[in-house]
Amino acid sequence: MTDAQAMSLDFGADDALAGFRLARLEVFNWGTFDGRVWTLQLDGKNGLLTGDIGSGKSTLVDAITTLLVPANRVAYNKAAGADNKERTLRSYVLGHYKSERNEITGAAKPVSLREQNSYSVILGVFHNAGYDQTVTLAQVFWMKEANGQPARLFVGAERALSIAEDFSQFGTDVTQLRKKLRALG
Repeated sequence: MTDAQAMSLDFGADDALAGFRLARLEVFNWGTFDGRVWTLQLDGKNGLLTGDIGSGKSTLVDAITTLLVPANRVAYNKAAGADNKERTLRSYVLGHYKSERNEITGAAKPVSLREQNSYSVILGVFHNAGYDQTVTLAQVFWMKEANGQPARLFVGAERALSIAEDFSQFGTDVTQLRKKLRALG
């Protein structure tokens, strides 16, 4: 390490906000957060999710988990101590909110907020104040098959993106969204 490098390291600085911290979480059509962009603005600070049973606390935690954990390692609704099969990526994308029982067969079928041709987006903007760097991670989900799991598009950018500005105006054609995002750089 040179003297110049050592001089640029400030070990006495307050590191309370060191590293990349969640500045903003946005969800669109994720679970019961339906039809518009919902935003949790943290600005790198700690946050507290409170609310009644079923108000969406675990849904937001699961959105963050989906962004940060490899797909094969995600266990949804762990915050609420739920059964592994209670929530799935498919149930979040389609917005399952209850089950209806068929009176003839007795089988339960989930009721969805959204149709198969809709899409969902989760987006996290992370900021490192020490290096003044911003990174956005996002995932876009859509149903390719009626009974399968959703397809997904992973997005990473070295700047702040937003769902309203960067993930709209493409209809349901994800190829158009890919082109739009690549054109933005």
